[in-house]
Amino acid sequence: MDGKAESGKGRRLLDRATAGIPASLYPVTHVAELPARPADSVDWPEWAAAPVVEALSASGVKAPWRHQAEAASLVRGGEHVVISTGTASGKSLAYQLPVLSALVEDERASALYLSPTKALGADQLRAVSSLEIKKVRAASFDGDTPLEERDWVRAHANWVFTNPDMLHRGILSSHARWSRFFRRLSFVVIDECHSYRGVFGSHVALLMRRLRRVAAHYGASPVFVLASATTADPAAFASKLSGHECVPVTEDGSPRGSRTVALWEPPLLSELSGENGAPVRRSAGAEASRILAELVIEGARSLAFVRSRRGAELTALGARRILSEVDGSLAESVAAYRSGYLPEERRALEAALLSGRLLGVATTNALELGVDIAGLDAVVLAGYPGTLASFWQQAGRAGRAGDAALVVFVARDDPLDTYLVHHPAAILDRPVEAAVLDPSNPYVLAPQLACAIAELPLTEPEVAAFGGDAARTVLGDLVKEKIVRRRTSGWYWTSRDRPHAEVGIRGTGGEQIAVVEADSGRMLGTVDPGSACYAVHPGAVYLHQGSSYVVDELDLETGLAMVHAEDPDWTTSPREIVDISVLRTEETRVYGGVTVNLGEVSVSSQVVGYLRRRPSGEVLDQTPLDLPEQSLHTRAVWYTISAELLGPSDGMAGTGGHRSGTEVVEPVGTGGSTVGTENLGGTPGTGAELDPARVPGALHAAEHAAIGLLPLFATCDRWDIGGVSTAWHENTGEATVFVHDGHPGGAGFADRGFAAIVPWLAATREAIVSCECPAGCPSCVQSPKCGNGNDPLDKAGAVAVLDTVLGALRQHGPQSGHLVVRK
Repeated sequence: MDGKAESGKGRRLLDRATAGIPASLYPVTHVAELPARPADSVDWPEWAAAPVVEALSASGVKAPWRHQAEAASLVRGGEHVVISTGTASGKSLAYQLPVLSALVEDERASALYLSPTKALGADQLRAVSSLEIKKVRAASFDGDTPLEERDWVRAHANWVFTNPDMLHRGILSSHARWSRFFRRLSFVVIDECHSYRGVFGSHVALLMRRLRRVAAHYGASPVFVLASATTADPAAFASKLSGHECVPVTEDGSPRGSRTVALWEPPLLSELSGENGAPVRRSAGAEASRILAELVIEGARSLAFVRSRRGAELTALGARRILSEVDGSLAESVAAYRSGYLPEERRALEAALLSGRLLGVATTNALELGVDIAGLDAVVLAGYPGTLASFWQQAGRAGRAGDAALVVFVARDDPLDTYLVHHPAAILDRPVEAAVLDPSNPYVLAPQLACAIAELPLTEPEVAAFGGDAARTVLGDLVKEKIVRRRTSGWYWTSRDRPHAEVGIRGTGGEQIAVVEADSGRMLGTVDPGSACYAVHPGAVYLHQGSSYVVDELDLETGLAMVHAEDPDWTTSPREIVDISVLRTEETRVYGGVTVNLGEVSVSSQVVGYLRRRPSGEVLDQTPLDLPEQSLHTRAVWYTISAELLGPSDGMAGTGGHRSGTEVVEPVGTGGSTVGTENLGGTPGTGAELDPARVPGALHAAEHAAIGLLPLFATCDRWDIGGVSTAWHENTGEATVFVHDGHPGGAGFADRGFAAIVPWLAATREAIVSCECPAGCPSCVQSPKCGNGNDPLDKAGAVAVLDTVLGALRQHGPQSGHLVVRK
């Protein structure tokens, strides 16, 4: 820990959060002080409309910061722009200034605003409406807009605030009703564009191409303005997303208060043991509850970001329970906020947040991009959010008024979190990732092309915008399926029915599953179908607004999960089994007795049961389930190890084929990194020297840890990916470890793993070695969703396997001239 860090508000809050913890159990592994930054203000641009400048000045904006004025002037000049600066850097002003000026000066102009969440769209609409500028008629058009208001929006609004889902299903699908709006479309604003990654981002990229061609059909060619958190190569990403070459604005001129960043590792609990007797850490959610309660007692306005909906509810409940023992009135100042709430519940919580009635909020990433809450004193991150971009986006919520603030990152029982709290440079000194998307994915391209053709016949010159040759291949398949008809003038839709309702752009693959209380018939919320077998399987605990329910029945055909109210003292976690086969190997790299491969695979998975756990992590029991098997055609990276390198050559054939569980199936996308390369491990030319009986457990442990560490190199989290390990695989003939994308057709994650194989596996090795447990635990090699019950696992064997692989890569890599690449 940094002993010379300056004292201040952030340090004082950290002292409060750690008060009473014995020195032997002190959880803080590192503290960093991030200095304040002064503002760089400039004059208002001469072209800015006077009513707009007056309104902004009256709202408290006395002068724009340099990056705001630069981006706004580029947009005014007709350039497509991406502004990529930090949280609370005023990116909204960069597009508000040119858009509002144009709406004031030209009654025929209109603008479209897109946000990834309803909360963010509603917040931005409030900001624009509060300016009360004449001639600006801003309105929302989303799933919460009453039917009677929708006609008014279409006929009269000149700035429409919506989201990609509604653009897809409710606007482009019936664009003729929006002809007046499209004829006048001058600007398209894509807010928080870095969130459009993976499968969702690929859908949105094609959605933007559909939007552009519909606008062109009505004679419009809008300027695109994209706002992003800090990301690598924002121009390339924004250009791929929008379909236009974009000019980047990245120099941040906004002021920033100093921040104290603390890395926190919960202690091991000596009195409890988890699965197979493994040591258990105090959970990140329980730590976040205690920290949040301490901060509320101190009067600090705080957010706790928790990875899951259930976790957010549990964290809020835990904080309330602690506060009720101190002062009953304080318990009412803490609440949970997450997606899946009904609209009226979201609105009430947002109002309480804005008014300050709530001091502590446990939230999912729904508030990472959501309501603009000023004056937060602290942010707690219960678990790494998957990407550095999201980490700094969430951390940036603290000190949004320019004041000093505290950021606490609490590690989960997870290999990546363990690595990060012991390697602070991987958070504090590493550049953020580039977002990944792949619009050429045929599983995304086919439904998007179907929607585009249903909107307007597709002509030959337009094919290039949708991917050229990849689009032609997909069009050929659509013609064979008789969904589309090919004529000399282009491709035409053949059905009276529009395909839009059947296309889920967030990768969920269908309509939401409704969670309904059986006794009352009341709908509590929704769950996407891709995660239904995991979140609302029979016996699962479902939390909503502080109340807990147990699932009685899941009917996937009717889209219903029936629940009853119950308050058990345990939670549930599902288990699944997985099998994998290689369909096509695209690239193979040979490093002596180790090969690294990239290609297409078929993955079959099935949720077969669930564990009941105490909040402490103690396992109560395991219950079997009978749920349908799911099949997935996707992309994978895999490495194989020869029998000679693993151990005695005459023992390998009899070891059998162990297949481990996957960490995936919840649908929801990078730049390289040198993290971990300082200690590659491995001795060139030596093998693992493992007894054959240890090989399955060693590979299994290495697979689990690799899945946990891939998010360090690809913009994903472990829910986006899965894996399989086996001591002998029928397609490779050798010991093999697979890591695969969890989305049909792939989302680019396996490709990133293939490109960063050395630093990825080096960091995997470091995460295992860094963990203080003796034989393996959830912080290093255990997986929460392993269908084999985390058995067998061999922590020391995993290090030996990774040493062997990394030693071969180092000895036979490109620097030695022995690399062979085949396609």
